[in-house]
Amino acid sequence: MTASSLQSRFRAAYGEQRAAEGRALNRELMRELPYLSVGRLAGQWAVRARTFDAFVTRIVQPMARRLARPLRVLDLGAGNGWLSWRMSLAGHEAVAVDLRDDRVDGLGAAEAYLETDGRFERVVASFEALPLVAGDFDVVVFNASLHYALDLAAALRDARHTARAGARVVILDSPFYAREADGERMLEEKRREAMMRFAERAEALMSLPFVEYLTRARLAAASEGLGLAWRRHRVRYPLRYELRPLVARVRGHRTPSRFDLWEAVVA
Repeated sequence: MTASSLQSRFRAAYGEQRAAEGRALNRELMRELPYLSVGRLAGQWAVRARTFDAFVTRIVQPMARRLARPLRVLDLGAGNGWLSWRMSLAGHEAVAVDLRDDRVDGLGAAEAYLETDGRFERVVASFEALPLVAGDFDVVVFNASLHYALDLAAALRDARHTARAGARVVILDSPFYAREADGERMLEEKRREAMMRFAERAEALMSLPFVEYLTRARLAAASEGLGLAWRRHRVRYPLRYELRPLVARVRGHRTPSRFDLWEAVVA
């Protein structure tokens, strides 16, 4: 099976799985993101909302003050475009990029935002082949998405290519592990549980060799030669999230991942 066929199968199965998980939200709930407070996904969004708030206060607002103009923001792995919408409402120019254009929570679902104030452009593309102008963006953000890259170095290279000098490349809500061994154990667990979690969609969902997780060393190696020196901003998450390492240690499980906020200044 060709790479394009595998990607098509994955996109279809992923959209079906996201729908089964309740990711397809009505217009009113979509407009609450990332501050969703109802439903079975509220706990996940409570974590993501903390990262987004840190992104705004530590990256976006300081840059906007320094440049004294609206920012050009590239939202990679935009999903339904909620982050691009929030950036546009704040007066910035945003471009939402995702490989999926379905109406579950892909770019097709963004119609709910485009009916209101806060317009943004949508582009269907992969991280490793961005059809965008070089040096056009002030902020390039991987929005809970860099772990879905097929080639980490290529994804970072394309992100760097679209960024202006002095821009920020930012990673939000991708799983980072302090040790490679813990990331590999997570992958083993994921493969074992795939049939139980995904049923008949398991083969398609597990067919592409995604990066899956990051470590500081992986990120540094993939950034070599790009002029990207990474800095982690620790985010304070809800207590239940912060207690995960302690709970895992007590139960004899592997150390869980962290999200946090990772930033690199483009030289």
